[in-house]
Amino acid sequence: MFTTADFIPKKYTSTIENGNFEWSAPSNIALVKYWGKKDNQIPANPSVSFTLNNCKTITQLGFEKRVNQNSFSFDLLFEGKPKEDFKPKIQKFLERIEVYLPFLKEYHFTIDTQNTFPHSSGIASSASGMAALAMNFMSLEKELYPEMTEDYFYQKASFLARLGSGSACRSVKGKVVVWGQERERIGEANQHKTIGSSDLFGVEFPYAIHENFKNYQDTILLVDKGEKQVSSTVGHDLMHNHPYAERRFAQAHENLDQLIAIFENGNLEEFIKVVESEALTLHAMMMTSMPYFILMKPNTLQIINAIWKFRNETQIPVCFTLDAGANVHVLYPENVSAKVLQFIKDELVVFCQNGQYICDQIGEGAIAL
Repeated sequence: MFTTADFIPKKYTSTIENGNFEWSAPSNIALVKYWGKKDNQIPANPSVSFTLNNCKTITQLGFEKRVNQNSFSFDLLFEGKPKEDFKPKIQKFLERIEVYLPFLKEYHFTIDTQNTFPHSSGIASSASGMAALAMNFMSLEKELYPEMTEDYFYQKASFLARLGSGSACRSVKGKVVVWGQERERIGEANQHKTIGSSDLFGVEFPYAIHENFKNYQDTILLVDKGEKQVSSTVGHDLMHNHPYAERRFAQAHENLDQLIAIFENGNLEEFIKVVESEALTLHAMMMTSMPYFILMKPNTLQIINAIWKFRNETQIPVCFTLDAGANVHVLYPENVSAKVLQFIKDELVVFCQNGQYICDQIGEGAIAL
């Protein structure tokens, strides 16, 4: 497994004057949440996510060698039009990753990006956006160092994406991705499986996953498309002095342990317990921080209660999870899709802003176009 030092290149063996690459990278939805981080985008606890398929960012990177190499030089387009308010975030990203990609000031870049999901739909695009950009930069580095291995390419891409947006490291490769180092297990001989995960990048879940989770579905109910009242960055920082932080971090490790077994045995009942508990715990941390805040909306709670009622009455294994916002991800196996989608149309769409929802499912990760 690579270390930070491994990602600082010693020399390049080739040159390239200009060209372009294009990658798509998906969003992802965490099952075990990470909330709270240390310096340099290091997570306070491990997380595991489903990689999505349809909700993705497509980014084209054009590059051209330039004479003045004293600063970063780039144009940023969103859906073909200049997007000045995105530029500070890209500038900060370039500053963070320059030590790992020392060629960045040698080129002028044109970054042209678009999302397959509606802009301002309330779906976080930083994960997919930063992952897609990292893939493009790694494609350029591979031109400069053709000897690069595939493992190095993908792990460094995930490492770079993390420096742009923590959860972006889970959008690079794999259907189920783990990010964050596992704790040492002492005297727990029955815990026979470890993932070999890292704080530095996401890793593909290394074990077989039960048929129950193949093509798992995620229908995203767009409850509120407005800007969050508290950014995720601020929310993460509030975990530093949180009265329940240490117990929460321990709980995340425990739930990751449980999911390792659940993915193997296919127990959907236990899966639902872990996933819904994680979602509610995430929001409980927000409500018990200082200052405290609530990102759920009344319609979020209406949807949760309707899902519980439907599951209790039908025994169909449908559940919810939440990101740091009001929207609800409805998760369910592919073999109950027809019944769950009918339930969503009949009972849940009324709680969505303008009746909007997006149907998605597990995907594979970033793809070169």
